Amino acid sequence: MPDLLSGGGRDGGGRGKPFGPLRGARGERAPRSVLEAGGAVRIAVIAPLVTAIAEPQLGGSQALVSDLAVALTERGHDIVVFAASGSSIPGVTVVDTGIDPAELQPSLYRIDAPEPDPRPAAWAFGRVVELIRAERFDVVHVHAFDAPAVGATGALEIPVIHTVHLPPDRAVLRALAEASTGPRPPAVVTVSAFQRRQWSAAGVSSTLIPNGVPVPRIPWSARPSGFALFAGRLTREKGPDDAIRIARQAGVPVVVAGGSYDPGFAGELAAATRGVAGVELLGSLPRAELWTLMARAAALLCPIHWDEPFGLTAAEAQAAGTPVIGYRRGALPEVVAEGVTGALVPEGDVAAAASALRQVAAFDRSECRRHAERHLDLERTVDGYERLSAA
Repeated sequence: MPDLLSGGGRDGGGRGKPFGPLRGARGERAPRSVLEAGGAVRIAVIAPLVTAIAEPQLGGSQALVSDLAVALTERGHDIVVFAASGSSIPGVTVVDTGIDPAELQPSLYRIDAPEPDPRPAAWAFGRVVELIRAERFDVVHVHAFDAPAVGATGALEIPVIHTVHLPPDRAVLRALAEASTGPRPPAVVTVSAFQRRQWSAAGVSSTLIPNGVPVPRIPWSARPSGFALFAGRLTREKGPDDAIRIARQAGVPVVVAGGSYDPGFAGELAAATRGVAGVELLGSLPRAELWTLMARAAALLCPIHWDEPFGLTAAEAQAAGTPVIGYRRGALPEVVAEGVTGALVPEGDVAAAASALRQVAAFDRSECRRHAERHLDLERTVDGYERLSAA
């Protein structure tokens, strides 16, 4: 499968509205015409159903679904997002599927967790497919994490594109293998070269479309405050506990912004840091607030303990002009320009990360922003999905 890498979008925008030829007030490029005047595509987008697609977003894949839907709509495509109850994307048609995300909580991704009972998710995605069949679409984009989503959409008679936002999973691999033998095998998209290699090793061919962030919408600052930031879901694999250790060893205050994705772990973290000087837990923030906080931070800490498929918060931080200090694992080396926009150290090396944090002022924050503009912008991501949808 090809790499679709050529290459911001602005918030809002109604369906099918024409685009102006000029750049926006902050210098962002105006959206392209529909496939360079080749015609619009009607796309059904199946969002993750384990959470509503609304601010504050639970995770990076939810944020990406929202951003892609807005950007594709702004390019003149007819986008309809099928999502859990409570979802809302400004300027985009969102169908309330009537699915309560609380009923699918056992399906939330957790490393090393046993496979959940597939029946609730199978029912949910079966309902979504029924809703899609009631209308006419050219292609379906699936951003769900669940094997039942692969099985349910396999019955559709139109092209289906599955974006695998996670590392290879046994149940999803089985579902994709079965779907590949059907009359219309789905396309598979991976979001980083690292992740593509993982899925290839597991026997799945994919198209590489790297994730991106809406750089022009993210404010940046050349003059940070003196705190470090952790941003992301509060789970062991994301490393918020290591972020706190790194900051404390460096003698730098740390702010932790993230939702209680794993309530047990989040509770332990809150109890362990209660009353600890220099540690502030904020909870989950809408992205506009998070981006402002990022632009003020001296560094973003990403001490991950898993095979990160991409690293959207690291991309957002660099767009905000903020260097990244993290562990060298997963796709982070593709997102962070080591020695230019941040420092990556061996996984678990708190001392090395703390040393890098103490020297973070040596990084040029304008270089972080430029790196994001050149390599991490959402526009190249939209290019890839647009071309694959029209193929």
